[in-house]
Amino acid sequence: MTLKLKPKRILDRSEKVLRNKKILMIKVLWKNSQVKEHTWEKETEMKRKYPELFADSGKKFKFKDEIFFKKGRI
Repeated sequence: MTLKLKPKRILDRSEKVLRNKKILMIKVLWKNSQVKEHTWEKETEMKRKYPELFADSGKKFKFKDEIFFKKGRI
């Protein structure tokens, strides 16, 4: 039997630097009826798989002295 985890919300954001490439990462809280856990995932993949997770336009995230909204940097 496998458990289907669904993303509940974004907990944090981070930027990983690999040589000359930057990757935006998000910390996702996963949940089903029995398990709660969090993992770091690539933001681009999560936007593709779970666009509803990014639908809240009023939610702000602080990231390296900048504020992020749904549409991007301000």
